[in-house]
Amino acid sequence: MKTLNVAIIGQGRSGRDIHGAYFHTDTERFKVVAVVETMEDRRKRAAEEFQCDTYETYQELFGRSDIDLVVNASFSHQHAAITIDLLNHGFNVLTEKPCARTPDEVQETMDAAEKNKRMFAIFQQSRFAPYFEQVQKVLDSGVLGRIVQISINFNGYARRWDWQCCQDHMGGSLYNTGPHPMDQAIMLLNYPEGNPAVFSKMDRVNTFGDAEDYVKVILTAPDRPLIDVEISSCDAFPLYTYKIQGTRGGLKGNMTNIEWKYFIEADAPEQTLIKTPLKKDDGTPAYCSEQLSWIEDSWNVDDAGTFTNATGKLYDMVYNNLVNGEPLIVTPAQVKQQIYVINECHRQNPLDRYC
Repeated sequence: MKTLNVAIIGQGRSGRDIHGAYFHTDTERFKVVAVVETMEDRRKRAAEEFQCDTYETYQELFGRSDIDLVVNASFSHQHAAITIDLLNHGFNVLTEKPCARTPDEVQETMDAAEKNKRMFAIFQQSRFAPYFEQVQKVLDSGVLGRIVQISINFNGYARRWDWQCCQDHMGGSLYNTGPHPMDQAIMLLNYPEGNPAVFSKMDRVNTFGDAEDYVKVILTAPDRPLIDVEISSCDAFPLYTYKIQGTRGGLKGNMTNIEWKYFIEADAPEQTLIKTPLKKDDGTPAYCSEQLSWIEDSWNVDDAGTFTNATGKLYDMVYNNLVNGEPLIVTPAQVKQQIYVINECHRQNPLDRYC
């Protein structure tokens, strides 16, 4: 099995605790040979943990020809510029989310990848989350009928005071947490013909920075279900991650448990429209109601865990692309549509900057 040499840019929570931690478990396919980090103490720790070369700036990688993949886990506002520069210097790049601030930046990155014949991939691992894959299975089965509305909630109650709550660092709930539910929403909307109509409301609630920590987004498109995405840091009673309404049933659940129920149309009581007042057998008024025979089912996550499972599957995608030439499952074109939605939400909700 071919082993890919990897360089990681950044040794923060993402670069070290997500990507670095994964590479410690998949040593047959990936080997960290270089780490880029501006902080000296983190460079020293990376050298010990990975037994690799370390650099203060990513430009110091440009003289190396033995690197198969660069993981760009820099600050969010640096993702696009660094990725484009790396692609133009002949590197394959997996960049953290958000991959860019605007759709134009995504397109510029795609153009650089095409021009240099290099891979440009985005770490949207929630596409492979077990709960999301289960939601897709239920929807694909058709048992819920025509889907009318899909609600996605990434909610909780939290206060934040780090760089990811600052607009100048591309912080805020939409750029930080938003790429996960928004990527899922874009997949379920399934509207490659164009960009969806967007309505959004953003607010600052518990944040110590100047970026939003409450977001409501409504997406619509012709002949598609309405998608309702909520990302809130002021929800003290989060009930579910997903709630889906269909013509023959529905689904609800979180990242560890999914429940759905539906009825078989052929087995339902036969009804016809009656415009005259309804009445019981004794002639008294009756309410329009019936008893449906519901079929109920459920799913629980296995011991593999949501996050670890999803990360592994995304790196399967990266490895198979670089080694076997298989197409990317999470494509830059799909993520470009996601960034369009995020960008439009910010256009509709300009917030003052003060940090």
